[in-house]
Amino acid sequence: MRSEKPRQIAARVLRLHAEGAGYLEDLLDHAQAAALSPPDRALAQELCFGVVRWQATLDWLIAQKTAGRPQKTPLQILLRLGLYQLFWLDRIPDHAAVNETVELAKEFGCGNQSGFINAVLRGCLREREATEQRLADLRTRHPALGHSHPDWLCDRWRNLWGDENLRRLMEWNNTPPPTYARLNTLRGTAEQLTAQWREEGVEFEPRQFDWTADGLVFELKSHPSLATLPSFQQGWFYIQDPSTLLAVRELDPQPGQAVLDLCAAPGGKTTYIAQLMNNQGTLMAQDTQIARRELIRENCARLGVTCAQLARPTTSLYAELSTPYDRILVDAPCTNTGVMRRRVDLRWRLRPEEIARMATAQVELLRDAATQLKPGGVLVYSTCSLEPEENQTVVQTLLAGQPALRLERERQLTPFADSVDGAYVARLTRTA
Repeated sequence: MRSEKPRQIAARVLRLHAEGAGYLEDLLDHAQAAALSPPDRALAQELCFGVVRWQATLDWLIAQKTAGRPQKTPLQILLRLGLYQLFWLDRIPDHAAVNETVELAKEFGCGNQSGFINAVLRGCLREREATEQRLADLRTRHPALGHSHPDWLCDRWRNLWGDENLRRLMEWNNTPPPTYARLNTLRGTAEQLTAQWREEGVEFEPRQFDWTADGLVFELKSHPSLATLPSFQQGWFYIQDPSTLLAVRELDPQPGQAVLDLCAAPGGKTTYIAQLMNNQGTLMAQDTQIARRELIRENCARLGVTCAQLARPTTSLYAELSTPYDRILVDAPCTNTGVMRRRVDLRWRLRPEEIARMATAQVELLRDAATQLKPGGVLVYSTCSLEPEENQTVVQTLLAGQPALRLERERQLTPFADSVDGAYVARLTRTA
């Protein structure tokens, strides 16, 4: 049956993910290579992302119903999948969620456990009101478990921002993100783009932030597959969260300047820099991840960027970058804790020691970048991390050994204060 297909895909992807076969998004993309209809694709994604987001809470609920007995991985996944549909998705009828989860058991080698799955799911349904109350109580009594986040990370965030902002941040991370589009002025105007969208059946709403120009950012409310839209294929817009635009605005690249985008893949900031330069000047895009460099090339070609060139891949970041630059952007690799709602399985992959390891690498990256900056030039450091050790502390460590650099300003964007993904941006200048 057609309605079963998304659940079959979701169950298979979730099992592969639990076995460590790859990142969730990549596994889902691969599983959907055989074309699904847009509604089926959306349901499969919702099931995969939702189960992984709420994994800790789902496992707590399963433990409540099974006297804490550990279940084998395939069975645990099916129980998570069934309970997620019953208690987190309103649009799926209860009987369909139960029956189709039981049917999936046969495909997953758990046919002899079909009765057990049926009993657990129907038992929760019979006690729906009491179960929902227990889940609500859990969010108050044990917020990390109730909102399905690691304890260690919640303890950090509570110490930084307090209980209320912690709650708001966890709720943000558990909410599917909207889709934002940035206008590409190298192709046309906002009026031209929105007229094209109306013809293509795209529903949109203009959005503005204190660091974005009027008519630059749009939230896409409803749309056909983006890859099929002529406006996308012709490079009229780029999908990009507004938080990522702050770093380029602080960089303030001008036409005719020499600009280096040091960690450039996949090219969102690169193409926005070129847009502000009006394709005039020299823009060097560098990234050590050779597999992702092709994304920079593809995005530049689609968006009509002609002033950018790719630095040749090398084991040394700067072997090919001997020219001093007016502007340098270092959008550094980080723990990504500010974009956790987009990196669905990140909360379960991240370990506390990663923060210190990343910070060390970030300082070295900035020290190398500073050697490429002209006197009077601007160096912008940015991350999508919420952790001070990767942000303010990194900048202070850099400044302690670089007397020629001066911090002009810095800003931390947080979901609970700014209603965008988390990001940190620091603007530094070289005095001599």
